[in-house]
Amino acid sequence: MRYTLNRILENTAFEEAEARTRAALTARGFGVITEIDVAATMKAKLDREMTPYKILGACNPPRAFEALQADPRIGAMLPCNVIVRAVERGVEVSAVDPVASFAQVEAEGARAVAAEVREIYVDLIANL
Repeated sequence: MRYTLNRILENTAFEEAEARTRAALTARGFGVITEIDVAATMKAKLDREMTPYKILGACNPPRAFEALQADPRIGAMLPCNVIVRAVERGVEVSAVDPVASFAQVEAEGARAVAAEVREIYVDLIANL
């Protein structure tokens, strides 16, 4: 089972792809509550260079609350990460597939939320 939903934005600058991704998340009710600049972290911690790469921790509060009500331990799997990374042809945007990551969750309510979020992310990735 694939665990991410992916799209390459060809001939797109990293900053533009990141801005489009953030705008698409906001338009669908998500906020970026965590952000990790992986390239900057690797440079600072390991003195290693890598292409631009960011992890955006996206959260839709009503859906997160619903999932937490169904299974309080689901917080270990939140937020739903989206990565933006430079690749040879442009920028790849990848979102975690919540259905794949919640596959072992027993709470039906949490799995239902995962299915809703997956639909949103499929649309978001397709329309970047």
